[in-house]
Amino acid sequence: MTPLLEIEDLHVEVEGAEILRGVDLVVGEGEVHALMGPNGSGKSTLANTLLGNPVYQVTGGAIRLRGEDVTAWATDVRAKAGMFLAFQYPEEIPGVPVLQFLRQAVAARAGEDRSVLEVRMAMMDWMKKLSMDPSFGSRHLNEGFSGGEKKRNEILQMALLDPVVAILDETDSGLDIDALRIVAEGVQAVRAERPELGVLLVTHYMKILELLEPDRVHVLFGGRVVESGGPELAGRLEAEGYEPWRS
Repeated sequence: MTPLLEIEDLHVEVEGAEILRGVDLVVGEGEVHALMGPNGSGKSTLANTLLGNPVYQVTGGAIRLRGEDVTAWATDVRAKAGMFLAFQYPEEIPGVPVLQFLRQAVAARAGEDRSVLEVRMAMMDWMKKLSMDPSFGSRHLNEGFSGGEKKRNEILQMALLDPVVAILDETDSGLDIDALRIVAEGVQAVRAERPELGVLLVTHYMKILELLEPDRVHVLFGGRVVESGGPELAGRLEAEGYEPWRS
């Protein structure tokens, strides 16, 4: 079976410095993969490269979505094809209400316009599931939102955009235990409705892995995936840190 997301021998430079040095990783339909590694190992570089951030230059290898090479595709084309990135630090966009943003994004993903009522109803349904105040729909995107509210808003976008694969770049960072649980439950709610969704979760922390129960865990170190395994690998990282790979 053709995997949802395939990363093959990916090399990436930022301002002339090589950050990723041959990353190989495959995410299958319905799978949750966790990517862990110390600061500076290239985790956020990989997440940004997957969505086509032009700051990150691919110098070798390939990114495939459902078998199709998307390495040279623009960010908006990848998004329309079903790739989604939840940012570690979501941007504030003054003057753009959440509902307006979602309507435009959903229309772009679907390839056709969506009525305000249709998007509002879907938004309200998911806001309830994510324990979000319904008034957020009329507030400007992420403006004045707490860290937890911004992260829940990212999951709200994921729910409405119906992606093929979701890359969650440290969605758990800066969250207290209650907000973390709500975000994890939101991800699980989306997966329950779309069981074919593939998820690549970039994280430092065990707690969200206990809630999401990944199928595979990967260790990114020095710009390469140096080990892959089941959930028990995350437990080993918790106990030993990254020392075994420093030698």
